[in-house]
Amino acid sequence: MGLRSDEGPDRKKRPAFRTVQANGARVVDEWLPVKDWPTAAVKEWHADAPVPYSWTYDSVPGAGDWGGTSRCSCSLCVFASRRDVLLSIGRRPRLADLYAEVEQVRGDSFRADWRITDLIRHSEQCEAPDPGVVCPDDGPEFTVLQDQVRAALAKEPRKEPDLARRRGRAVCEGCTVHS
Repeated sequence: MGLRSDEGPDRKKRPAFRTVQANGARVVDEWLPVKDWPTAAVKEWHADAPVPYSWTYDSVPGAGDWGGTSRCSCSLCVFASRRDVLLSIGRRPRLADLYAEVEQVRGDSFRADWRITDLIRHSEQCEAPDPGVVCPDDGPEFTVLQDQVRAALAKEPRKEPDLARRRGRAVCEGCTVHS
């Protein structure tokens, strides 16, 4: 797998090689060949590599400027940095709005320390990275996802919201948008 130590504290703790399952039927190993590569080494390798990297790392697809996300993961990943989440909100506004709908209906927050509604408002009114590209999410796949989410929201929640009861932190320093 392409996980690297520079991409987060949990990734830094993982060993470069480990056996994750061993029984009489099979052995499953996890190998992180680039775990200790710094970001500069990854960029240098990709300059001549026959394998293209994901467009999400660039400001716009094909720019080659590495001005996009700092790591490739889910569009709105709860483990992402604030900058990456704000970039994703700009790139996938309809998905962010769907997350906000879930947050509003369920009363739970995106993360224990951030509400997606605050992040959306921040991305619109404060300094946020230029998304470079906006995914319209107007295809049938998104419509199916939206329908599934709304159907789930119409049902009783399986648990009481917990994260929303905790006090969050400010999205940015000195910002009056969230007061």
